[in-house]
Amino acid sequence: MNSRKKRPEGGLLQSKEWAQLLSVEGKKVVNIFDRKTVKYGVLHKLPIVGKYMYIPRACNFNKLLIDDLFDKIHNNYCGWVRVDICDEKLLDIFCAKGVKCVKAPHNMQPKCNLIIDITKDEEELLKQMKSKTRYNIRLAQKKGVNVFCTRDKKYIDIFCDLVEETAHRKDLVFHSRKHYHEIFNNIPDNIIQLYIAQYNNKIIATNIISFYGGVATYLHGATSDKYRNVMAPFLLQWQAIKDAKKRGCQWYDFGGVFPDSNNMGKKGITRFKIGFSPKTEYFITEGSYDIIISNIKYKLYTFLQKIKRL
Repeated sequence: MNSRKKRPEGGLLQSKEWAQLLSVEGKKVVNIFDRKTVKYGVLHKLPIVGKYMYIPRACNFNKLLIDDLFDKIHNNYCGWVRVDICDEKLLDIFCAKGVKCVKAPHNMQPKCNLIIDITKDEEELLKQMKSKTRYNIRLAQKKGVNVFCTRDKKYIDIFCDLVEETAHRKDLVFHSRKHYHEIFNNIPDNIIQLYIAQYNNKIIATNIISFYGGVATYLHGATSDKYRNVMAPFLLQWQAIKDAKKRGCQWYDFGGVFPDSNNMGKKGITRFKIGFSPKTEYFITEGSYDIIISNIKYKLYTFLQKIKRL
């Protein structure tokens, strides 16, 4: 059995490939390293308050990495660093440096992910689903929904069109079209694939799936308002799971779930995902924390954020 760790996105957001993508998009990426390991942070600059650093999906930070991080924070005149804390120990390490650690105003990445073990055979994976999810997969197959992978630009454009349609329908916020195109322009095809569901010669559902660190991850998805009765999104996920097994992945990460959200779009997303494995416990992180370097800059930032919300 593949013994790779169960972790969100398989560590993709701390990979050199993702760091390269951010650099191409014009973001300043900071390398944080010891003798063997490199971690990545991203510098942001805000009006009035200046710079802060964001570190996505931080885990396995040792003393040397922490020391180098603080050197980079001071060298870049950052007022604070926002960190996605994957475990309590890392938060303790930051606090031990004598700086103030507070919960960030919002989580930069989902705090809860549904990550299922896909080393079981296909029949077992089907059995662990809710009966309605199994039924919808078979219905899509019976209706003749065709699923395939591609990186062709015309299909990426169609994906972006469906993203805009989905965002409007579900009251959600997605990335820009440029961001999605840059993903495919800069991350190789062994890591990123676009899954397409076609019915009656029309594209009705699309997913971006990553394969990294032994984990296949549902990164983004979008659907058409047409032909919703053929249940294409269920078949898209099932095909990605089967492909992930062939690639030797141990885990399938459905991405963020939002058990406590009152947003109807997020509630629907959560209900859809847990149908594939209702007994699997969520993978829960500590969420995003702000490590305050300059109290003055951080107080000014929080004050301006309150004004902005008002």
